[in-house]
Amino acid sequence: MNGTPGHGTPTVIVVGSGPTGLLLAGDLAVAGVPVTLVERRPHRISNLSRAFVLHARTLEQLDARGLADGLEAAGQRLDKLRLFGDLTIGLDTLPSRFRHLLVLPQYEVEQALERRAVAAGVDFRYETEVTVLSQDENGVTVRVKGPGGGAEALRAEYLVGADGMRSAVRDAIGLPFPGRSVIRSVVLADVRLAEPPETLLTVHAVGDAFAFIAPFGDGYHRVIAWNRAHDVADSEPLDLDEIKEVTRLALGRDFGMHDARWMSRFHSDERQAPAYRVGRVFLAGDAAHVHTPAGGQGMNTGLQDAANLSWKLAQVAGGHAGPALLDTYQAERHPVGRAVLRSSGGIVRLAMAKRPWELALRTALTTVLDHVGPARRRMLGQLTGIGYKYAAPRGSHPLTGTRAPDVSLAGGGRLYESLRGGRFVLITPEPEAYGDGGAHKDRLAVERWATSRRTTVLVRPDGYVGWAADGADARAVGAALAAQVGR
Repeated sequence: MNGTPGHGTPTVIVVGSGPTGLLLAGDLAVAGVPVTLVERRPHRISNLSRAFVLHARTLEQLDARGLADGLEAAGQRLDKLRLFGDLTIGLDTLPSRFRHLLVLPQYEVEQALERRAVAAGVDFRYETEVTVLSQDENGVTVRVKGPGGGAEALRAEYLVGADGMRSAVRDAIGLPFPGRSVIRSVVLADVRLAEPPETLLTVHAVGDAFAFIAPFGDGYHRVIAWNRAHDVADSEPLDLDEIKEVTRLALGRDFGMHDARWMSRFHSDERQAPAYRVGRVFLAGDAAHVHTPAGGQGMNTGLQDAANLSWKLAQVAGGHAGPALLDTYQAERHPVGRAVLRSSGGIVRLAMAKRPWELALRTALTTVLDHVGPARRRMLGQLTGIGYKYAAPRGSHPLTGTRAPDVSLAGGGRLYESLRGGRFVLITPEPEAYGDGGAHKDRLAVERWATSRRTTVLVRPDGYVGWAADGADARAVGAALAAQVGR
């Protein structure tokens, strides 16, 4: 599946065909924006994925693209989350349609996103590497080297680097990537197990050792393990005996590992670019931020970056909004990236606590999360992504900037079904006053509450409230549509 070759000049170039780049490119193409996706690797979705978990907010974003139900059928649900020590937290109270984690290898997500992007007409350029990037007030030019080694220049109005931790795009625009390596010599293997664990996700830390086991669903399991006392370079040879030993230290047994199809040694960094935008070039996903795998937030944060940026690029490229809208990507997503660095780092540090004061802190925090509902809800909101709120202009309705839950609508529909196609959704007590959306009808769905609620809410394509008012009249709604949905 290689996509339909594009003709003419793309409006947006996306670099990187991981989950972040695929969702972003697919969204733009669905919105009618010509997009070219450049990937230096051959066209091959690898089953050697590192990410294994989809959180509730990401599943909501995928639901708004008609993909969640298919992925739910392919994955396995986990309704409890185990963190450090004996702390287990149920997810059944999440205010979401998805009250669970979905255990699903990253390559399954990539396959679904790629099918969507191909169907929408994304121009894929595999085995194509960015070598030089320049920009001016009207656009971005990249020199690329293709499969045969030939050079070519591509020109677009905007470019998004979703090309991972070692981003060529980030380097080309001169952005630093400050941070540090947090965990060195993490070992990873895909193995068969003679005695699979009783739990879907198995994770524990004891002393200097940590181990994590998750199923692929094809008879293999992913094992990630770390022995703090064995700190060697990533280039050091690795064999299955070492992985077994670390797993036994952390979990008490190695589950009869055998037939490893892949083994690797890597390190885990905490880094964040100081800016997600330089002129007409943007960063998303691991190109913008990387952190420890604790909490399974990496792929999820990148997908949510893409969902935030894609509709804004579509608005500006379509002439419906001015370029200032693109500044809100940095304002909204950079603080989220910073918060994810803090939370994932905190989890891994507490999981590996060793000093008396660290153990005391972990015990105290476990007690608070176990017994104090608001603290537990706040922690789950950050971990699953549903608790983040974007800053709103002074004087805005309290709902502005909040995540919109998947409310029921009159006629039996749901909000996230109505968001499909990248539309805004106006939910009002009196939809007949606004007809089919008038001049905005191709990008706006007008719906009515299934209840007697009187608040009028305008939901952005990424599922966040862009505007809300109690008892709004037609003039106020019209002004909101002009400001939010645009020309």
